[in-house]
Amino acid sequence: MNGTYRQWARVVAVGGLFLGVSMLANAQSPQSGQSGQQPAQQPTQQPADKDKKPEVKDLTLDGAAKPAPVNAEEEAAYKAFLAETDPAKKVTLGEAFMQKYPESRYRPPIYSSMTSLYLQTNQIQKMEEIGDKEVALNPSDVQVMAILAQTLPRALNANTPSPEKELAKAEGYAKRAIEMTPTIPKPEGIADDVFAKAKNQTLAMAHSGLGLVYVRRGKFADAIPELDQAVKVDPSPDPVNFYLLGLSNKNTSHFDDAIVAFNKCAAIPGAMANPCKTGAEEAKKLSSTQLSAPK
Repeated sequence: MNGTYRQWARVVAVGGLFLGVSMLANAQSPQSGQSGQQPAQQPTQQPADKDKKPEVKDLTLDGAAKPAPVNAEEEAAYKAFLAETDPAKKVTLGEAFMQKYPESRYRPPIYSSMTSLYLQTNQIQKMEEIGDKEVALNPSDVQVMAILAQTLPRALNANTPSPEKELAKAEGYAKRAIEMTPTIPKPEGIADDVFAKAKNQTLAMAHSGLGLVYVRRGKFADAIPELDQAVKVDPSPDPVNFYLLGLSNKNTSHFDDAIVAFNKCAAIPGAMANPCKTGAEEAKKLSSTQLSAPK
């Protein structure tokens, strides 16, 4: 993985990962159905070339917990957090809330939203820290697991102190999200097609993360089925996944498949178009001088 890899990693580390976040990050207080609170709304910041995604409630396996007492000041602070739409201001409100109310019953929706917000504002270390806390508190938050699974291997760089530790964590989160997401029950009042799209976007992030973990480890054959699944289930496939799929196929001598993947990536306007055009040309040259491996 050379300068081209670093280029796409920087470009998509924030924007590209929000393909499915807005649909799943509308974290709801576990007690909202009992306390009359409205679901927390996650600000949507989609890449310019993506259609705005519909929003659904948080996908979770956990049942509602008994509401804890909450004072008027805490309630007002939580509502102010929900109402804020500017990501930077929302981060400030969220951090102030967590500091002032460290044992709040609203920790799950705050943690879930802050995971997405830290990613959105390119604060990857804070994203990882709060995401870990959210999964520890709410082990069925597949959306946060999927965000972590996809982001951590993309964010690796020369300054990462323990890259294999990060890859192992991403692998664990990805596998858990892949296993659990299909079992999430549909929330009441959500259309079937909207819920299916939300689950597919979560699965796409999880498969993407697992595929990149394998790419980082040089296990290109293992990466192919994960990345192939990521682009198949994603309603709006991430060009990065096509790039990685092309790269994995090229490195396993599946040159025709590599050309197809690179061309699909190149057809999507954006920062990945030129690297993918180059990848397709390289795969074509290799196919003319080397034997392709059997599938």
